[in-house]
Amino acid sequence: MKSNASLVYSIFLVVGDVVAIVLSFLAAFIIRAASGPDVAHPMSGMTYAGIVASLLPLWVLMFGLLGLYNANIYERRFAEVGRLFIGSFIGVLMMVCWDYMSLQDIFPAKLVPIYVFGLAFVLLVSLRNITRIGRTAMFNYGIGLTRIAIVGNTPMTRELLTSLDDSRVTGYEVVGVVGYHKKLSDEMLHYADFRAFLAAEPQDLHGIVQTELYPNEARNAEILTYAQEHHVSYRFVPGNSELFVGNLDVDLFRGSIPVIHVHHTALFGWGRVLKRLTDILFGGLVLVLSLPFWLLAALLVKVTDPSGPVFYKAKRMSRFGNAVYVFKFRTMKQAYNNMSPEAGFKKMGHPELIAQYRKNGDQLPHDPRITSVGRFLRATSLDELPQLWNVVRGEISLVGPRALDIEEIEQYDKKNLILSVKSGLTGLAVVSGRHAMSFEERRKLDLYYVQHWSFWLDVVILLKTVRVVLERLFRRGSRYESS
Repeated sequence: MKSNASLVYSIFLVVGDVVAIVLSFLAAFIIRAASGPDVAHPMSGMTYAGIVASLLPLWVLMFGLLGLYNANIYERRFAEVGRLFIGSFIGVLMMVCWDYMSLQDIFPAKLVPIYVFGLAFVLLVSLRNITRIGRTAMFNYGIGLTRIAIVGNTPMTRELLTSLDDSRVTGYEVVGVVGYHKKLSDEMLHYADFRAFLAAEPQDLHGIVQTELYPNEARNAEILTYAQEHHVSYRFVPGNSELFVGNLDVDLFRGSIPVIHVHHTALFGWGRVLKRLTDILFGGLVLVLSLPFWLLAALLVKVTDPSGPVFYKAKRMSRFGNAVYVFKFRTMKQAYNNMSPEAGFKKMGHPELIAQYRKNGDQLPHDPRITSVGRFLRATSLDELPQLWNVVRGEISLVGPRALDIEEIEQYDKKNLILSVKSGLTGLAVVSGRHAMSFEERRKLDLYYVQHWSFWLDVVILLKTVRVVLERLFRRGSRYESS
């Protein structure tokens, strides 16, 4: 049975967007047109309301074309905000063009479209956040949940079950697991095969997620046919996820054979040129603006631990496995500088901290090897500033996978995929909001970035990085020591 939850949510979004646009037009009229005698083109409120009514369908249509009412945008908040900004700008630009070509003035004053743009963007984001909060609140009462069945006996099955565990957050309710041999809980219903699941007559099934293809094609066809006949959404999660998550081209090979061409990364051609220009221009600008912080950090490092150098130079792996030397402000006590964590903890007589350090995602809440100034620099990410020089020189990029040393990258079996792009000063793992991720989880985020790169993704990560750094500065970084 098809779920109507997404449709209802889309309707609420459309209504909210209409309200936000109308309020922005009304507020702009009151602020500029009705507040002073120097209006260039006086008009009545009814005339203005008629113009607004004629423009509303165009705004909503444009938002629809931008994908702002598609289900895949609901949980991508930064992408949604970006598209709202673009949609608001295009909407106002469209109005200005209409005003230029029309024989009748549609704005009482030139500042009105500027007010509309700013107000519309703020109201659109605010009302959509309110709608999202209301939708999540409904999940607590079992309203609007998407009921799905998971089919397959693979590690991805367990990963899905774990990620969908709390329906109050995810909005998904797993009503049954087919073919998975390990029983996770008494509440979770397990079935030997899909026929046994159907015999249980599940009610209101909205979707099926299959994590493996059976050797018997009839079993696969049975699942897909059921989904088609009962209008149930069907998703397949490939075992070899790298095959399908890269940049795909579908074309004809030798003129008649359909093939899928998988690029290891979307970062090629003009994408690489654009990314390099961004690194030079934006990275160079930030480098110049941050020089006063360099001077302050250098003085603090030298004053608190004069026996060691100001900068720490580390050998790291970047694109195509090329070794580069990245620079940071030294945060380690000189006695443990240029040592591996294992060697450092053993030297200080605390080898028991090694296991805790590795288990905690290569970090400790109060690492005894780090100086007091170094702890602040790490917590606020200011120790990373010298890497802007590496960015401008082209050795690393502003955004990319984490720069790892040779021993660390050799631990990962998909290292060649990660090394298909330059390492980055910041990345998905930095802005993920999770500060105790394992090595494997961080590398998954790096791999996702490599295979899903886009200029907009870089912009989102940079904006999130600014937010994370500001949060750490204001909170004094007491809880955010990074490796």
